[in-house]
Amino acid sequence: MALQLVINGKERNFEELETGAGLPALVQSLGFRSDRVAVERNGEIVPRSSWRQTTLTEGDRLEVVHFVGGGSATAGA
Repeated sequence: MALQLVINGKERNFEELETGAGLPALVQSLGFRSDRVAVERNGEIVPRSSWRQTTLTEGDRLEVVHFVGGGSATAGA
């Protein structure tokens, strides 16, 4: 059964996830690297150390921020 979540304000269905899936499964499903993501679930920031114990339920509201690097090695020089 698909899991319906609200990600960054938009409703999305995740066919590959079921109720009880952990945050690492969601991050992988979104195609992000876990070391470059911050997640807020239902208004609370979830520390990365708690991701595996944090299970998703139908209708959860998540804000997912993906950090990207870039720029020039000479920037500011």
